[in-house]
Amino acid sequence: MTAYEPPGEPGAGTDPAPGTAPAVYDAVVLAGGAARRLGGADKPGLRVGGRALLDRVLAACAGARGTVVVADPRPTARPVTWAREDPPGGGPLAALDAGIRHTTAESVLVLSADLPFLDEDTVRRLLAALRTGGADGALLTDADGRDQPLVAAYRAPVLRRELAALSRGNDGLTGLPLRRLTGALGLTRVPDPVASFDCDTWDDIATARARIREHGHVLDEWISAAKDELGIDLDVDTRVLLDLARDAAHGVARPAAPLTTFLVGYAAARAGGGPEAVAEAARKAAALAQRWAEEAAGTGTAPAAGKPDVAPDATPDTRPDA
Repeated sequence: MTAYEPPGEPGAGTDPAPGTAPAVYDAVVLAGGAARRLGGADKPGLRVGGRALLDRVLAACAGARGTVVVADPRPTARPVTWAREDPPGGGPLAALDAGIRHTTAESVLVLSADLPFLDEDTVRRLLAALRTGGADGALLTDADGRDQPLVAAYRAPVLRRELAALSRGNDGLTGLPLRRLTGALGLTRVPDPVASFDCDTWDDIATARARIREHGHVLDEWISAAKDELGIDLDVDTRVLLDLARDAAHGVARPAAPLTTFLVGYAAARAGGGPEAVAEAARKAAALAQRWAEEAAGTGTAPAAGKPDVAPDATPDTRPDA
């Protein structure tokens, strides 16, 4: 387990420079461990916030050119390449070697499959630290300052070279500890007590499940889970939709809130989708809710003298029998 601490300002000074092109990288996710401290449970499949731990990690490295998962194949939220060390259960170095054989990028992100709070921002910070420094790798450190080599970005040629040397000197990589590799590398450290939190025990799982229901996280967690479940890859301003739901509930009726947000989504989809379409549909619906609220506030009052009781942009009825 990695100790969990509430988020502060993790990894300060490691953000990519504005305007910097996204780094090209591959990802290797190690998901074939025995999970002995969980009684042999299927750890990558355990759910936190309704999503399997493995799927949460895959979402964090969605920007990878290619993603390799070292484990027996299973359903996942997005397509991956599957690999397996020989023999299975040969340890992290054997698994890493099996995974990196399927990568081609100069930078490789190496992750365990039990990181519930890892996100794309953390991945970008690791890649930026690797790119801007001269080290062989950039890894997270946890709340106690301990290295987390399975939440790290490495230079792939260096990993291949060191893995080959270890294999030659030890008649293979099976059973070798990860420190045999990392001890030979020059590493940059990026402190992050939240993203480095991993789930080794049932207490860790309980902590992770409790944290995502904290007030400051629950909506973001729910939106992410819902998008994964529905197969949606779309970033929208949730504040706009929440404001719309509030206006519909207050200006019309409480049941109007969920129905209106559904209709906004449907209208945005018919308009081609994308954040702009959502924003425009939300704007129109919010204006309508506001007109309803204004009418309700003025119920029973006559229009001001000389002013017709119609909307400013209403079109006159030009039918012959009007």
